[in-house]
Amino acid sequence: MQIDELKILGGVGKSSQPDLVEEITLKMGDVISIVGPTGSGKTTLIDDIALFANRNTPTNRRVLINGAFAPEEFMTDPSKNPIAFITQHTNFLSDLPVNEFLEIHAGIRQRGNAAAVIEETLDFANQLTGEPINPLNGMTDLSGGQTRALLIADAVIIGNSPIILLDEIENAGIHRTKALELLKKYDKIFIFVTHDPRIALLSDFRVVMKNGAMVGIVHSNKEELVVAEEIKKLDDVILHFRQLIRNGEQLDGDMLEERLAALGYAGR
Repeated sequence: MQIDELKILGGVGKSSQPDLVEEITLKMGDVISIVGPTGSGKTTLIDDIALFANRNTPTNRRVLINGAFAPEEFMTDPSKNPIAFITQHTNFLSDLPVNEFLEIHAGIRQRGNAAAVIEETLDFANQLTGEPINPLNGMTDLSGGQTRALLIADAVIIGNSPIILLDEIENAGIHRTKALELLKKYDKIFIFVTHDPRIALLSDFRVVMKNGAMVGIVHSNKEELVVAEEIKKLDDVILHFRQLIRNGEQLDGDMLEERLAALGYAGR
C-alpha cells in the first residue's frame, strides 16, 4: 500500500480537556517535532501514531492513513506495518553479529544486491555515531548510540519504512546535525519526540504538548533557521570538546576562548 498522507485527529488530554489542535496532516517528506516539558504527553502522542489509534486509547484520538483508518494487516502483519518506531529502549532477543542481523533483514525486505544495501546501511549508521560499528560485533555489544544509529539506518534503508518515529535520539549520543541532513534526503515522514532545540527548529513544524493535550503548532520560519544555525555552531563546539575528552586530552580555558573566537563569540 502506497502511503501519501498521515492524519492525526484530536482527542483529549490528561484532564479530559480537548486537544486545541483538532487535526494534523503530514505528507511524505515532512519532518516534524513533538515538543513540551517532561510529562506533557509527547510519548503518548507518538504511541497513538504507532498504534494507529482509532478512539481506542486513553486520548480518544484517531490516526488515518490516506484519509481512512489503517487496514487490519498493519496491526497483525509486522512485514506490512509502514511505521518504524525507534524508542529510547533497545533490547535484542538474539545476540547475532551485526552483519548477520542486517543480512537476514535485507533478505526479507530487499530484492537485488543485499550486500550493497547492507554497506549503505552501515555507512549511514556510522555517520551518526562517534565510534564506528564493527559488523562482526554482536548486536548486544553495541553502545546505546551505536544501537540507535544502526536501527535508524536499518529502518530507513533496509526496512524502507515510509513513516519513522524517533523518540529523543539526542539522548543516545547521535550526531543530530548529520542525522537531520541524512534523513531529509529520503521521501518519508519523520516524527521526532525531542527536547533538542536544533531538531525542533529544523523541523517543518512542531506540535506543542501540555498536560497531555496538543495545544499548538509552530511552523519554522527564516528567522528560526538563523537561530538554528547559531545553535549548530555552539553545538559543534560542544561536540568538539566532547571528542577531545573522549580522546583523553587535557582541556584549558584558552582552548575554549579560541574556539569561540573563531565563531565570532569572543567578548560576548
